[in-house]
Amino acid sequence: MTPRAVFERLVDGVTHGRWDELPGLYAEDAVVNHPMAASAGPLIGREALRSHFEAASGMDLAMTARDVVVHETADPEMVIGEFAYEGRAAGTGRSFTVRNVFVLRVRDGLIVESRDYADHLAFAAATGRLVEA
Repeated sequence: MTPRAVFERLVDGVTHGRWDELPGLYAEDAVVNHPMAASAGPLIGREALRSHFEAASGMDLAMTARDVVVHETADPEMVIGEFAYEGRAAGTGRSFTVRNVFVLRVRDGLIVESRDYADHLAFAAATGRLVEA
């Protein structure tokens, strides 16, 4: 798959809640950073991503991707995708719009590196997981 096709499958898998399929889009030793998240560090390896997606599966979200723009670069392994997740969290009934920019490096059809810029606070607020300090 091309980097663009991998990006499209990733976003489609997230919006349709196919959480168990998503780890298969990543290389065994993939590194995923969420620079805007409060997490301790990168997710390293397919198993860490599997755990990440299993946790996401419990959020009970209905989402679509809107305003998708894909930028193919001079680097044949790199693709940049801009889009927004729009949806509703079933548990809280809250609607949300979360803008995203994903910077993916894809080699041999698998994501080997990703920087996912998303407003994790907006997701936390929509799902009722936002903790005030």
